[in-house]
Amino acid sequence: MHPRTQGCTKCIREGEKWVQLRMCLKCGRVSCCNSSHEKHATKHFEETGHSIMTDFPSKSWRWCFVDKNYI
Repeated sequence: MHPRTQGCTKCIREGEKWVQLRMCLKCGRVSCCNSSHEKHATKHFEETGHSIMTDFPSKSWRWCFVDKNYI
């Protein structure tokens, strides 16, 4: 999967800053993590059901929102 952007798409649109980024492995959306104010990665899961995210840009680990665990 390739990222759709290099930053959180919603934060960029809203003029917000993020702490770290996550990338959805289903659609490639890049979103901010739960340490960021808006928590767009979690909101993306809640809106779409896309449950697996990876750390971005390193892709060093994956997180499953359903199981609430690293995979």
